[in-house]
Amino acid sequence: MGEPFNTPVPGATPRSQSPVSHLYIAPVTTAAHEKPIVLHIGDEVRYNMHTYDDFASKYTIVRPSVAERQRPVFMQALRDGKWGQFSAIFRPFWGSGGEMGVWDEDLVALLPDTCRVFASAGAGFDWVDTRTLGKQGIVYCNTGLAAAEAVSDFAVAMVISTFRHLPWCIGAASSSDAGAFKDCHRRATAQSRNLRGHVLGIIGMGNIGQCLAEKLGCVAFGMRIHYYDVVRKPVELEARLHATYHSTLGGLLSTADCVVLCTPASIDGKTLINKDSLGLFKPGARFVNVARGSLVDEEALADALEDNQLVSAALDVHTSEPRVNPRLAKLAWLTSQEGTGVPGRVMLTCHNAGGVLETHIGFEELSMRNIMAVLDGAKPITPVNLHYIVGGL
Repeated sequence: MGEPFNTPVPGATPRSQSPVSHLYIAPVTTAAHEKPIVLHIGDEVRYNMHTYDDFASKYTIVRPSVAERQRPVFMQALRDGKWGQFSAIFRPFWGSGGEMGVWDEDLVALLPDTCRVFASAGAGFDWVDTRTLGKQGIVYCNTGLAAAEAVSDFAVAMVISTFRHLPWCIGAASSSDAGAFKDCHRRATAQSRNLRGHVLGIIGMGNIGQCLAEKLGCVAFGMRIHYYDVVRKPVELEARLHATYHSTLGGLLSTADCVVLCTPASIDGKTLINKDSLGLFKPGARFVNVARGSLVDEEALADALEDNQLVSAALDVHTSEPRVNPRLAKLAWLTSQEGTGVPGRVMLTCHNAGGVLETHIGFEELSMRNIMAVLDGAKPITPVNLHYIVGGL
């Protein structure tokens, strides 16, 4: 992502689930003495004060307290119209504003007819029913564009880990066990590989996938880029990334030496990586997840690793966060008798991939810009549910 993180622009490459170029978004109109209301859920704006000054001058900002954001209280307040006929929902931080839980049909149904846009921090939207929002004429905008640089950087490290067995190397060096050090120094060589020339399979060629392809492709690490996505990318983009498209997930899995999961999860909780799909991986392949833990059947993944179908894995996200699957944790910290097995076959981190200051600055800024665009009658910058909206807004 070449543009500054705190000034997202429409000229970037935002991911949309299904672009709808003909969609007309009418500007919000109010009485001359009134301003549209924005429901601000979560912490106050911290970073982009210049943008917020403009934002606050255009709209009446209403911010419920933490107590008012608890689900039963929040839902009753919506029924009572406590916060007026608001036009937008603004959630600038991922760490707050989620106290009401999943935005399912029951919650979305309580939103006023005037609501036009829901803009939130975060790339994922498995906590919100974007289909139901769309059917009510509400655009949901994520902020994955702001996280693309950080997540792709982290994913590079995780891919390297799967080829070079970094948990083993780090664990042996920090164990204060001279035997473990010597054992790793001697045996890790035969287990490790260069990245160059291997096939990187990317599931989901959105902003993060594109950044990852650029970093691990021909310019730096020399990996051959293959990808699967529900919508094929333009020929010009494929040419720039030297990327080969697969029309089926199975086709990609059977080709890739390392598979990276970069696609958003949905509210239905369906897995992409499970017993069936793991059976399609190349023997000895590697797997990285920087998307959502709900997309992976972790027990099936542990089986594949224990059965040596997969060589190694790296997971930044987990199904039951903050709890980590105990079988995968054992594979991450596994020790062995000298000269046997491959210790530390799994790299585990704490949902850290997007966790840099620049990402949070971008989340905040991009959420405001999406709301201003929609309420002014312009195209949203990073919509994800336009394909569910019929007849414009």
